[in-house]
Amino acid sequence: MTAVQTARTSVTRPPIHPPSLLRASATIVWRNLLHIRRMPEMLLDVTVQSVMFVLLFAYVFGGAIAVIGSNYREFLLPGIMVQTMVFSSAIVAMGLTSDLQKGIVDRFKSLPIPRSSVLVGRSISSLIHSSIGVLVMGLTGLLIGWRIRNGVVDGILAFLLLLLFGFALIWLGIWVGSLMRTVEAVQGFMFTVMFPLTFVANTFAPTETMTPWLRTIAEWNPVSALTQACRELWGNGPPAPADAAWPLQNPVMVSVAWSFIFIAIFAPLAVSAFRRRSRD
Repeated sequence: MTAVQTARTSVTRPPIHPPSLLRASATIVWRNLLHIRRMPEMLLDVTVQSVMFVLLFAYVFGGAIAVIGSNYREFLLPGIMVQTMVFSSAIVAMGLTSDLQKGIVDRFKSLPIPRSSVLVGRSISSLIHSSIGVLVMGLTGLLIGWRIRNGVVDGILAFLLLLLFGFALIWLGIWVGSLMRTVEAVQGFMFTVMFPLTFVANTFAPTETMTPWLRTIAEWNPVSALTQACRELWGNGPPAPADAAWPLQNPVMVSVAWSFIFIAIFAPLAVSAFRRRSRD
């Protein structure tokens, strides 16, 4: 009897202490970044493509687009950086759908970690991924003449606005990634939505030259407000003309407002959709 009790005592497992949300999220971020280190081709969209975008628009379209009060290269860089942050929602959507397809999320569910850490970790790693693209574009822009002309404080504020807006749209990506069943479906849907959102705006051309109805849509586009905010904070162009829509007259405030609106709308939808999908 004593031997049996001793055997039972020897196999008793120590108590498991689940990690905190912060620690579990950091582990998942590290796991996603390790994928990038092992598969560097995952950075092609924010490195090689970023450089191609900057050079093509600067040298191919730069001579055809006139910007009053600024040169086109300085006008261009904020727009391309904003586009990169907007497409961060597509990156997180495709990554989450891939994890759900391959059963990786099911493996996470079997671990004693907070369920929300999967979403937090995926969102932060996607934001880091897109930030690499912004850094590459900034360095490329410096080589072709782009400069931050309004000082350090305003320059940092513009980058923080980019990160806030990108983080807000990441929740849209999580929502879509939780709803769609395949990476191909996510890619098709997100690019269909994001391309008009980023091109029907002031990202690559001034809105003053657009037809009235298209100019109205472009100037009320949240992407236009963020782009105008970055241009004004970096000193890359004049303020919006007097006849521009109200969002372009107050771009910083509007960009912050849109970011929190997107978070308030899409974060609950994303969490609810992810919970339903992970129960399937």
